[in-house]
Amino acid sequence: MNILFIGDIVGKLGRNVVGYMIEKLSSTRPIDFIIANGENATHGKGITEEHFRELLDDGIDVVTLGNHYAAKKEIFSYIDHYDCLLRPNNIHSSLPGIGTNVFDLNGVKIRVTNLLGRTFMASTNDNPFDSLKKIIDEGEPSDIHIVDFHGEATGEKYALAYAFDGKVSAVLGTHTHVQTRDYRILEKGTAYISDVGMCGPYNSILGTRKEEVISRSWTGFPAVFDMIDHDECLFSAVILEFDDSTYECLSLEPIYEIISEDEL
Repeated sequence: MNILFIGDIVGKLGRNVVGYMIEKLSSTRPIDFIIANGENATHGKGITEEHFRELLDDGIDVVTLGNHYAAKKEIFSYIDHYDCLLRPNNIHSSLPGIGTNVFDLNGVKIRVTNLLGRTFMASTNDNPFDSLKKIIDEGEPSDIHIVDFHGEATGEKYALAYAFDGKVSAVLGTHTHVQTRDYRILEKGTAYISDVGMCGPYNSILGTRKEEVISRSWTGFPAVFDMIDHDECLFSAVILEFDDSTYECLSLEPIYEIISEDEL
C-alpha cells in the first residue's frame, strides 16, 4: 500500500501543481490513499469550501489544516459537514471540526491525526503529546496511523516522534514550507520527516512575494504578503509504502519537483 502525503498547499499555483502531480504520480505507480495539508490553499491563508472541494476532485482523500485553519471564517459554516477535513486536534474543544478520524480503505483502517505544535506558536493550544496519547489510548484502533504535526520547531517534532515511536505509523511535519532531508524510519518503526515542504510558487519566500517578506524582515515594519500569480511551481510530498499484511512502514520517499507553469 502506498500513501501519498502532500506538504502545505499555497494558493492557486499550489492547487494547480497538486492536481498535475497527483495525475502524474498515479500514472507511474499505484497510489492508494492521499493526504494533503490545505491550510494555505486559498490565497495563501485558510481554505474556502470551493477550494477544499477542488482538492477532493483532484483525488485527495483527507485534507489537514494548521494554525491558519480559521483564517477564512466561512470554514465554520462547512467544516462539520466533512469528516475528511481535519483541523488540529489539540485546539480548544469548543471549536468546530474534528482533529482525528479513521478511514476505511478496502478493509484497512487508516487513522489520520492533525496536531499543532506549541513551541514558537500559540501557547494556548492543548499539549500535543497528551492529545495524541489520548487518541491512541481511547480512540478506535487502526491499522495505520498518520500524524500531521504542524509545528515550527524541529526539536518538538523529533520529541513527539520519538515519544510515540512504534505507536503511530508516521509523524510528518508541516508548517515551515521547507522540505527537510532528515527523513527516516525510527528504531521502532515510525516513519519521520521534520517537514514535508510546500506546494506553490518556487521563486518565492514560503509561497509569497519576496519583496514584502524582505521588507518586513529587514525593517520590522508590517507588510501585506502578496501571492504570486505566475511562476515555476514547487511540489513537495512524501510517499509511504506499507506492508499489505503487517502494515509496517517499509519506506519513506521524499518528492521535490520544480515544474514549469506551462506544463500545468
